[in-house]
Amino acid sequence: MKEKLKHYIKEIFLFFIFITIVTNILSFYRSGELNKEKLQESSFTLIDSTNYNIQKNKPIVIHFWATWCRTCKMEASNIDRLSKDFQIITIAVKSGNNDEIKKYMDEHELNYKVVNDKDGFYARKFKISAYPTTFIYDKNQELIFSEVGYTSTVGLWLRLWLASF
Repeated sequence: MKEKLKHYIKEIFLFFIFITIVTNILSFYRSGELNKEKLQESSFTLIDSTNYNIQKNKPIVIHFWATWCRTCKMEASNIDRLSKDFQIITIAVKSGNNDEIKKYMDEHELNYKVVNDKDGFYARKFKISAYPTTFIYDKNQELIFSEVGYTSTVGLWLRLWLASF
């Protein structure tokens, strides 16, 4: 019985390693088309109509998502957790008007800063083709990392920690 259990645990472990490798390859492939330029924006208008100025000399995450995206919904709590300690701007693409996005945020108990990209302006500018997509810029607003697809809290935290140097 113990041998069977060990075998199943090993198989599950290998499966997760395989899935991790495949998803990272897909993310790398999909991120090839993304905008790699230095971050040009210095401020954003949020869904509550306030203006958010990007803090200089601090890394920043620009995270593209949509209310209709299932993967985005799974990842939202990761982004929310990190938004308490790091500079994170999320951009909701083609997700309705500000009130609809606020309702979505309230229903899912999310508190991060959101820009409404109702017509896809920012999505086109950053060359987004899939959701979620995450950009991490260092303290000089140079792109150091981009990912298409799900990002874990630990993975995102480690990348942000590295961007702080």
